[in-house]
This record gives sequence, structure tokens and C-alpha cells, in this order.
Amino acid sequence: MTAQALLDGAIWLALALLGLSFLATAYRVIAGPTLGDRIVGLDMLVGIAIGFIAVIAVKTGFTLYIDVAIALGLVGFLATVAFARFILSRKTADEQGALEPIHGSDRVIQPVSTGKGE
Repeated sequence: MTAQALLDGAIWLALALLGLSFLATAYRVIAGPTLGDRIVGLDMLVGIAIGFIAVIAVKTGFTLYIDVAIALGLVGFLATVAFARFILSRKTADEQGALEPIHGSDRVIQPVSTGKGE
């Protein structure tokens, strides 16, 4: 086995694992029950995108992609900090009574009748 064949296999394996982690993280962003879960999922998506860019940089040999990955990391970090401040301000406003809490337990859910003489 040559070094180039080993590198190609590692690149395809890395892309497959990054693709699977992207799908799992996208599910968490969509289904995540809390806003915090969604924000952590979005931060993870930034990390996965950085991984994709780094693997493509190794595959193509074009080193400018590494600079793009670093810039994306910085922007992703700033976005995470902004989301954290948003959650903190939302909790503060909620504690002061400015926002009405949203809870599923205060709603009464009535069973739906199918009309088949149940």
C-alpha cells in the first residue's frame, strides 16, 4: 500500500465520519428540546464545517483553506458568545417578569375523538 493510497483512504474515512456527525448534529439542532441544546448544536456544526474545510485543504493541497477555517472558527466563537449573552439576558428578563414563561404543563390537552363510537 502506498502512502498516497493510505492518505486517500484516510481522507474518505474522515469525510464519511464528518458527514455522519453533521447529520447527528443537525438532528440535535432541529429536535433539541431547549434553546441551549440548539445553540450547542450550531456551535458543533461550525466545528464540523472547520473539519470539512481542513480535510479538503489536505486533499487539494490548497493551504488558503486553512485560513478560511481559522476565520470560520473565530466567527463561530463570536456567534456562540452572542447566543450565550442572549440566553443570559432572556433569563434576566424572565426573572424580572418581563417575559411570560412557556411551559407545556400549564396547557390542558383534550383527547381527539375519531367519531367511531368510542
